[in-house]
Amino acid sequence: MVAVKLAAQRREDHTKSATKQIRNSGRVPAVIYGKAKEAKSIAVNSVELIKTVRDEGRNAIISLHIEDEKPVDVMLHDYQIDPIRDELVHADFYIVDMAEEMDVEVNLRLEGEAKGTKDGGVLQQPLYQLQVRAKPADIPEEIVVDVSDLGIGDSIAVSDITIKGNFEILDEAVTTVATVLAPDTLEDVEEAPSENAEPELVDAEKE
Repeated sequence: MVAVKLAAQRREDHTKSATKQIRNSGRVPAVIYGKAKEAKSIAVNSVELIKTVRDEGRNAIISLHIEDEKPVDVMLHDYQIDPIRDELVHADFYIVDMAEEMDVEVNLRLEGEAKGTKDGGVLQQPLYQLQVRAKPADIPEEIVVDVSDLGIGDSIAVSDITIKGNFEILDEAVTTVATVLAPDTLEDVEEAPSENAEPELVDAEKE
């Protein structure tokens, strides 16, 4: 995984007016921190950050260029979205050690048409992300599982996934990632009441 360059500016003024000015200029306030590293306030171009995450994935390695400082490799650790304006309002970057393994979530994608669906079965995907441990450069963009050979009643577990790369999947080996259910089985699952379902509230005025 090649690091993607992203320019940043130091942020010294933390007043509301300064933060508002940063956002109005198309940038987003952010913080960069890491193990045994002092946190630093910065600002990055909002559009460029969103484009980087969209094109390279949430686990992309970003080479952050903070004005005249030496570039530092980071990953987007967290971010905040304004629910009303649907705009990025803050981001957290974590400094990574390219020689040290780390744990991250990686998207799981199913490909192919399960043969069981041609017989009326329904393909189910109970898991959409996997926990992975790897060095930053070895983190896969996604993990793809071929479901073409799945018939009705068949399933694929974590232990069945062929790992292509230098990473380890941390999820339990028996965890199901894909299965093909018979139509009648699916109906039973949908109609069965949940054991954790809350009791229906009764209007006190009607009693």
